[in-house]
Amino acid sequence: MTHPNLRLVAWIAVATGAVAFCAQAAGPRDPFTDSRHAMVERDIVAAGVTNPRVIQAMRDTPRHDFVPLAQRRYAYYDMALPIGESQTISPPFIVAFMTEALDPKPTDKVLEVGTGSGYQAAVLSPLVREVYTIEIVPSLGRRAARTLRRLRYDNVHVKVGDGFQGWAQHAPFDKIIVTCSPEKVPVPLAAQLTEGGRMVIPVGERYQQVLYLFTKEQGKLVYEALRPVLFVPMTGTAEERRRVKPDPANPAIQNGGFERALGDPPMPAGWHYQRQLEWVEDEEAPEGEHYVTFSNADPGRHAQALQGFPVEGREVRELEVSLRIRAEDVRPGQNQRQLPVLGVTFFDENRAPLGDQVLGPWLGSFDWRPESGRLRVPPRAREAVLRIGLTGAVGAISVDAIEVKAARGSPRAGRE
Repeated sequence: MTHPNLRLVAWIAVATGAVAFCAQAAGPRDPFTDSRHAMVERDIVAAGVTNPRVIQAMRDTPRHDFVPLAQRRYAYYDMALPIGESQTISPPFIVAFMTEALDPKPTDKVLEVGTGSGYQAAVLSPLVREVYTIEIVPSLGRRAARTLRRLRYDNVHVKVGDGFQGWAQHAPFDKIIVTCSPEKVPVPLAAQLTEGGRMVIPVGERYQQVLYLFTKEQGKLVYEALRPVLFVPMTGTAEERRRVKPDPANPAIQNGGFERALGDPPMPAGWHYQRQLEWVEDEEAPEGEHYVTFSNADPGRHAQALQGFPVEGREVRELEVSLRIRAEDVRPGQNQRQLPVLGVTFFDENRAPLGDQVLGPWLGSFDWRPESGRLRVPPRAREAVLRIGLTGAVGAISVDAIEVKAARGSPRAGRE
């Protein structure tokens, strides 16, 4: 997931639905309370989470205590934040969405795979009887255990180890939640889920993942696709043994024509963090029979979709980007920087941001037309996140036929 720095925080904040918060005056009250409650209303309730117990847990859980001190100012932005070892703490909306899909009950015994910072386990703690959580990175597991003890989450039990092997000593589990993305459901986890139990897990290729809800019925897993998601690479042999490997020397976007969708209501496959987006079926679409429309009436509110992809900056100097776009009464949002763009943010091997490049902006009203351009790739880039949307502007844009590829003549002369 994306990481912020001071120069990029405004860009990423809009992309992930974040709005800056103001710390309250020091005193006996948690200075982050107002920011946390505002984040829950803006980015969780408004985005469709309805379970009142989950909403209350999100209001009560101090996310700032689970992020490094240097990132604390961004704790209540709806975005991933780095926690070390090339890993991140998940965005609050994803945590809330996955927790709601799990349907936690006070009597549940829950297994979490991928402790990370400990934030997901903390959210689950007041909702269930016991939480058993496993982290494969020793330093992260030990730190999470210390944080959870300090904050008195006494029903959370942390173990360092391979989470895909489960925790047989305490099985079976009523619910299992997995916050890292394997290619398929690990067999031990399926075996350790109780009959009638639920498992929420992202499954798929490195940059093309779908969040699934599995229910165990008569010993078999019945699945439902929930939504596209993007999690950072796993640590360990499961990531190394992926059958389908990324190809960063040949960057590309999947489902750029928006022909494939999943879920109910249908959402374009391959795109995550979709906000205020309509998937349109139209025989007169510029490409195929579908396109997407982003619309917004509230200045500053986000309407967008994102997709991650690999790119090797030592081999690709520039990206060639093209799309078809239509606009209807598009005006700036809260300021002149809030205008529709196609933006790409680049990240290095540690997922630290390297800068962003944009195509656009677009204003006013116009019919379908092609747009294209070249975006420079930093030499240290190893992956990127593409965002398309209104970026806080008001009005509507329709988009189709997005394509990203290495620009002709862009290979670097030597390795840098």
